[in-house]
Amino acid sequence: MRNRARVPLLQELPLLVWLVFLWGALWQDFSAGNLVFGAVIAFFVANIFYLPPVELSGRFNPFYAVLFAGRFLYQLVQASFHVFGLALFRGPQIRNGVIGVKLRSRSDLLVTATGHVLSLIPGSLVVDVDRSTSTLYLHALNVSTAEQAEKVREEALNAEAWLIRTMGTKEELAALRAETAETRKRKIGGRA
Repeated sequence: MRNRARVPLLQELPLLVWLVFLWGALWQDFSAGNLVFGAVIAFFVANIFYLPPVELSGRFNPFYAVLFAGRFLYQLVQASFHVFGLALFRGPQIRNGVIGVKLRSRSDLLVTATGHVLSLIPGSLVVDVDRSTSTLYLHALNVSTAEQAEKVREEALNAEAWLIRTMGTKEELAALRAETAETRKRKIGGRA
């Protein structure tokens, strides 16, 4: 075992639960004996190999989670038809771009969740992550102008905002609300 600070069991619990669920899914056996054996293996894996702890914010908003899921499914269907149309009518003439998007959150969990959400929607794919600055680099279809690149950035930041509303920290949520209020003031004042 490595010399590192012991992670409290409560903080390690989400990782252990996920590993036990994964064990049961891999064996396609969710019997009590198999899950207990999976829990023993998960405990040893988490304590022998270095895995960073999953740091949860301590808040989860089920209302925003349901809205986010509906929004995600809508975007998934919409983007699928958009990509289908591009492939059918424009084919190889499509110009693509790699766009850097600096996220608001520094949380590994939110950065990862945002990256997965963006990669699951057809037409974009995360090609790199700069963890030190929380920047995602997205490969996006049909991006040839600065306005189109800005639209991709805005959609990525909107996805992150929904995740912050769903499971971000209280500080991230307060910063998002302040940013939203400032944006509204600029639009009302006519400066945006």
